[in-house]
Amino acid sequence: MTETAKHSLDSASAESPTRPSKISKTQDFRDHDDDELLESSVVTKPMSPNPRLQRYLVAIEYIGTRFSGSQKQLNCRTVVGVLEEAFHKFIGQPVSVSLSSRTDAGVHALSNVCHVDVERISKRKPDEVLPPHEPAVVRRAVNHFLQKNEGDIMVIDVQCVPADFHARFKAQERTYFYRLLSGPEPLSTFEKDRAWHVPEKLDLVAMQEACKILVGHHDFSSFRASGCQAKSPIRTLDELSVSEVASTPYFPSIIEREKKGFQGEDSCCKNFQTDMTSGSISDINISGGSYSEDLGFGIRRRHRCFVVTARARSFLYHQVRLLVGVLKSVGTGDLTISDVERVLNAKSVMAASPMAPACGLYLGHVNYDLP
Repeated sequence: MTETAKHSLDSASAESPTRPSKISKTQDFRDHDDDELLESSVVTKPMSPNPRLQRYLVAIEYIGTRFSGSQKQLNCRTVVGVLEEAFHKFIGQPVSVSLSSRTDAGVHALSNVCHVDVERISKRKPDEVLPPHEPAVVRRAVNHFLQKNEGDIMVIDVQCVPADFHARFKAQERTYFYRLLSGPEPLSTFEKDRAWHVPEKLDLVAMQEACKILVGHHDFSSFRASGCQAKSPIRTLDELSVSEVASTPYFPSIIEREKKGFQGEDSCCKNFQTDMTSGSISDINISGGSYSEDLGFGIRRRHRCFVVTARARSFLYHQVRLLVGVLKSVGTGDLTISDVERVLNAKSVMAASPMAPACGLYLGHVNYDLP
């Protein structure tokens, strides 16, 4: 999602995690796959790779709160800008980082991917080109400089790839996760800017039924924000699901340990088995007790945690956050299942519910057919 609008350093946290975002018509962000159709022109261009360069495929994780998006901008802290700075300090010369998937300000990544070309030159003899660094060396060195920054971004994997391997256009599939925390209690400090706090109760079964309508091959014009530059609103959503998981961080209380027989790691894991039919956690009261129950002084009631999973080869601009906005409205009862069909068939973003805030969105995985 290319950001051309200028944001201040703290703009990522300006958006309230408790209120859905309005779709700005003045923004010119673009989804990471909006120009997907340019792939053929990029791949088929005659290439004359520099044999002195080694291309690395780099997987990164980051907390998006303090980033003004992923794409490089003047006078703004961005994912690409911080990565390029770390690589520059490592190899002593500027590099260009190309991301597989662009993310907006406030959006997190469990695993985003980029490629970068590195030429290893001897510091003693500037005209001498040395063999490429091993991937493990690149990972350790770049992380060394990243951790001297804000410590909110890290390289998690590095692999050598051919010179014509493109992180964006070679991606086969992308998976996003969205976290919602339901319950009237104020959001925990540990969850600040990490999830969408929904004070109302959410109906998991209703949200799961709504997913069945939205998954598959559709015209997603109703889930395409203004500013999207994709040539077609047609997309195939391979997966759209909602499941209930244990809220994190989770620490079992003494009552839970006694009642559920917490006698070791194996026993603990067994108590967190998920009912695959309903998508909800079984055997344990993950909500931290009813809101009329006295848990004791100083013990916080936990929220119910729901995760929306969206998987596809490509997405429209803000598609996932608009989908989550509709699913949340179904969960609270503001929309019915028939309303979801109406929104989809309207083929207009004006028919959709307010967009979910950026803070709950995570790029989970980018899949490749690696050489």
